[in-house]
Amino acid sequence: MVTSPDTQRANRIPPGQSQTHKWPVLDASGTPPIDMAKWRLDLFGLIGKEVSLTWEEFLALPRTQVLADFHCVTRWSRLDNTWSGVSVATLLELAGGVKPEAKFVSALGYDFGWTTNLPLADFLAADALVAIEHDGELLTPEHGAPARLIVPQLYAWKSAKWLGGLEFLAEDRAGFWERNGYHMHGDPWKEERFGY
Repeated sequence: MVTSPDTQRANRIPPGQSQTHKWPVLDASGTPPIDMAKWRLDLFGLIGKEVSLTWEEFLALPRTQVLADFHCVTRWSRLDNTWSGVSVATLLELAGGVKPEAKFVSALGYDFGWTTNLPLADFLAADALVAIEHDGELLTPEHGAPARLIVPQLYAWKSAKWLGGLEFLAEDRAGFWERNGYHMHGDPWKEERFGY
């Protein structure tokens, strides 16, 4: 049986969501000022070795491109986003891999101590990356420039804007929104919006 394009599109939109062609801007406290001369992406915790990349070093890494849908907990979904950046696999190769006891990741943003947590298994998904471009254009500051984490299978708040660090942990640690009532996991297909 052949399905129509509308049916195919509807099958990609999780329960309680509606499609948008816009890209709404949402954040907790506004776009932070970032001095690119001081920007670093730090990988630390339960990994082979700590890594601290300057912007120039980050840009020199191999790039990947991912086509993925993007689902916000505020009930909108944007389909067919093209993200370009550095895969998490490339970053972990630099860090010598993760230690066996690592089960979670805490993503740290430049926006005033903001963090979000996610299971290592979701972080390691083949389409997870640290993006610097969206739909062929450099990210704008309000959408997380210079670099943001993209983990398409979770709600968008798990794709931390203004990424500055990734900490690898044995135990789960609630981030900003999780401490304020959002779900610890955030699977849009299970409507894991609030609570545990």
